[in-house]
Amino acid sequence: MKQISILGCGWLGLPLAKALVENGFTINGSTTSQEKVSMIEKSGIQPFLISVESKHVSGNIELFLEGSTILIIDIPPKLRGNSNEDFVGKIKKLIPFIEKSSIEKLLFISSTSVYSDVNSLVTEETIPNPETESGKQLLETEQLLQSNSNFKTTVLRFGGLIGEDRHPIRFLSGRKNLENPEAPINLIHQKDCIGIIMAILRPAQNDKLVWGDTFNAVAPFHPSRKDYYTQKAIDQNLALPEFNNEKLSLGKTILNFKINTVLNYTFTEPNL
Repeated sequence: MKQISILGCGWLGLPLAKALVENGFTINGSTTSQEKVSMIEKSGIQPFLISVESKHVSGNIELFLEGSTILIIDIPPKLRGNSNEDFVGKIKKLIPFIEKSSIEKLLFISSTSVYSDVNSLVTEETIPNPETESGKQLLETEQLLQSNSNFKTTVLRFGGLIGEDRHPIRFLSGRKNLENPEAPINLIHQKDCIGIIMAILRPAQNDKLVWGDTFNAVAPFHPSRKDYYTQKAIDQNLALPEFNNEKLSLGKTILNFKINTVLNYTFTEPNL
C-alpha cells in the first residue's frame, strides 16, 4: 500500500485525500487548523498540524513526510489585496525537509496565472509570462522545485477552480462594468481536479513521462465570460452581471494537450 503526504487539506486537498484513501492509499494530511484535525482523522487520514512560513516550519514535518514516496503540495499563495506573503520563501524553507525524507516524487499544484492574458492559444509549450504577483511567485516556485535533483517534480497548472460549493457567478452576480466580456473562460471542476491527480498517481507504463513534466488542466469548454456568466446567473436565478463592451477584451485560451495525450484523461465535467 503506497503512502502519500498531502500538504494542505483544504478545499481541494481534503476531498482528494478522501478519494485516495478510498482507492487504497495511506494518506498523511496536513492542516493549519486545530479544529480540522478530528475531521481529517475521521476520514481515515493521518492528521498533522503543520504551518509552513518563510522563516520557520512548525509541527512535526519529519513525521509527516516519513514513509511517503510522494508529496503533494496544495497550499496556494495568499497574495490577494495588500498581502505581501513570501510564498517562494515558504517553499525554500520546506525543501531541506523534503531532501532529507523518503520523498521521491512531488506534485506541485500551480495555476494558469503563470501565463499572461493575451488573445492566444496557450499550451504547455507556451513560455510563461505572469502579470500578477501570485503568478510570478508560483512560476518561481515551479522552477525551484523542478530544478531540484533530489526528487522529481510534476507541475499541475489548474484554471479557475469551481465546485458544488464554489462558483464565480456568486461573486459576479449583480456587478456592473465588468471587463473582458468576450474573453474565454478557463475553469475546471473539483471532480476533474481530483480525477487528473489520480491519473498522474496511477502506476503506468508512462510513469517516466508523467514525473518531471508540466500539465495544464482546464476543462475543454471556453465560451465567452459574458455568455457563460449570464447563463449561469439565469440558471441560478441570480441578478445578471453587466459587462463593459467599450474596451477590447483580452484573454487566453488554455489547452490541455498533455492531459489527453500523456494521461489519456477524459473530463467528467467538460461543460461546467
